[in-house]
Amino acid sequence: MKIAILSDIHSNIHALEAVWKDINYVQPDEIYCLGDLVGYGAYPNDTIDFVRKNNIPTVMGNYDDAVGFDRASCGCAYNNPDDVARSNTSLLWTKQNTNVEGKDYLREFPKSIRRERLGHRLLLVHGSPRSTNEYLFADRRESTFERIARMAETDVLLCGHTHLHYQKYVDGTMFINTGSVGKPKDGDFRAGYVLLILDAGKIHVDYRRVDYNVSAAAQAVRDNGLPDQFASQLEAGGEEILVSV
Repeated sequence: MKIAILSDIHSNIHALEAVWKDINYVQPDEIYCLGDLVGYGAYPNDTIDFVRKNNIPTVMGNYDDAVGFDRASCGCAYNNPDDVARSNTSLLWTKQNTNVEGKDYLREFPKSIRRERLGHRLLLVHGSPRSTNEYLFADRRESTFERIARMAETDVLLCGHTHLHYQKYVDGTMFINTGSVGKPKDGDFRAGYVLLILDAGKIHVDYRRVDYNVSAAAQAVRDNGLPDQFASQLEAGGEEILVSV
């Protein structure tokens, strides 16, 4: 059985359409999204419409929550005033440019999705089972992963939010971060997602990278008056440094 897991599209319709083409090629049995459809990019409504029209079950990301519920902050852990200012600009622009139907849709997302497939229990969240905003970086303390493994009661925990792919096995739980479709942070501009391949006795994780028209995505960011750094980060596949605790 094959399951495609997307996360952190961030209003990048160019990346999403390229990933969808790859998904059609690999033909998964199921498709899920771990949230953050919007923010930073120039196409919030197109991205929301795409996910909705393709009936992709989606958990709520921090940005979906912030835009859907008109929060004052996106809940992102930025380290310096310039990053905070750019973040606020992005949130305000996204709230102003997401239509009412889109905001209604974002508010419908659950905080988690549980599935059992071929004897494997799956838990899908945006940040962690504890909080939509929690950053589960791969280098978090082992004790943190142990506590989460105990509370999660799952065989596979799939998360996003950090935009950095990894997989690790802690106390009987496989942790998988799916990376980011629309805003990678690992120095590779290509869109990323995970194809989970399940057999009755094993799990294989295929982390897929997909080329897309990053120049068009970056130019749209600039044309819409969003901070130029967002466009440069798309082109470089690089990102601001966040706090890991």
